This record gives sequence, structure tokens and C-alpha cells, in this order.
Amino acid sequence: MKLPLVAAALALALPVAALAAEAPACRLPPRIMPEALPVPDGPRRTGPMTGTTLALSWSPQFCRNHKGDAVGGTQCDGSLGRFGFVLHGLWPDGLPGQWPQWCPAAVPSAETLRRSLCMTPSARLLAHEWAKHGSCMAPTPEAYFAQGARRMAALHLPDMDSLSRRRVLTAGDLRRAFIARNPGLTPQSIRISANGGGWLQEVQLCADTADRPKTCDGGGLDDSGLLRIWRGGR
Repeated sequence: MKLPLVAAALALALPVAALAAEAPACRLPPRIMPEALPVPDGPRRTGPMTGTTLALSWSPQFCRNHKGDAVGGTQCDGSLGRFGFVLHGLWPDGLPGQWPQWCPAAVPSAETLRRSLCMTPSARLLAHEWAKHGSCMAPTPEAYFAQGARRMAALHLPDMDSLSRRRVLTAGDLRRAFIARNPGLTPQSIRISANGGGWLQEVQLCADTADRPKTCDGGGLDDSGLLRIWRGGR
């Protein structure tokens, strides 16, 4: 299923199109409060960028653990809609241990954050991703969120409901499902992470500086790793 555009965002004709990540009924609020930039959790690094990682979080699993708490917030309380994959972030890659992060960053406006809530349904996470990652790869928050929106719009998602109902599912099965819908991807460019119980948490798509698939740097499940997908009543 290709990610549908949110009609409300299109009507605004704003530079950052809000995308409904498997949530056609995503409801943008009329306004939100501003978000301050987070305190950096590591050193500032401004080394060369060697590519990007598009990190897609599986929201039903996240909300399984955080529904009703402050961490889950608007992603899990139903106020915006119910989500499948959402954009965790678009991250700049770099040399081993030297990926760019925490570059100088302007505070994004509340309206800029609001327009991206159907793509990343947490204003706090949006502000964090811009401050830690986006500030090193785009001149403004609007330009950074637009990059993520374009990458999401170009992606075709597999049938996660059918995959979740398989009696036996492996990480390789999920990789092949992504490649079947997006033939330009390669197995090596798809990193899959799960929790200790084997439940899917995140899919990360690695690309070079020309947005061509590249081999991810280690980590994640290999093709034989058993995987489970929480549907969360969807």
C-alpha cells in the first residue's frame, strides 16, 4: 500500500506535506503548543555525511508498551488516529562512530511540527529528530521534514496484516515483502530490529548520498531470525 497524503495538509499547500503512515484517517489538530529543543545527549559532530537511514517505527508495538503514558502521548492516545509504520527519523550516516549529530539548530515553529504529525505523530519526537539529526543535513526544520516526507511518499509498504498472521515469520520474509513492493531495495539495505520477545520494533532503510540503497552497517536480525508483528487490534 502506498502511503496516502493527508487531504488537510494538501489543502494548506505547505512545503512539508503531512503523510498518513498507514493511517488514512489521521486528524491534524487545529493547533499545538511549541516544543523546546531537547538537551543534547551526546557531543556535537559535523563530519562528512556518507548516506542516510530512514527509520520506520512499528507503532502498534510501541503503543503496546506506552498507551496511556506520557511517552506514548499523541501517537498512542487515539487523538490523531491509529498508526502502522510511522517515521521515527531520517538520520545522516557517517564514518564509523562519527555520524553527524547535534549541529546548530533553530527552534521549529509549532505550525511546522503540527503539519508533520501524521508522519511522525509526536511533536516532541519531531523536535528531537530535527535537533539531533536534521540540523546536520538540512538548513531548516521545514526542509528536513520535507526530505522525510518525500522518502515516505516514495515507499510502498507490504501487507503487514497478512504478514502478522503467518504461523512462522522471519526477518527475511519481511525483507522480501519490502523488496517485492519496492524492487530497488536490496536485502542488505534493510535493517530489522525486534525486542527480546521477537516482536518487530523498527525497519531501517539505508541509502547513500544519492538516495540509492546501500548496505546497512551491522546490527539487526539476519534473514533466519524469527519475527512476530503485533497488530494491536488493528
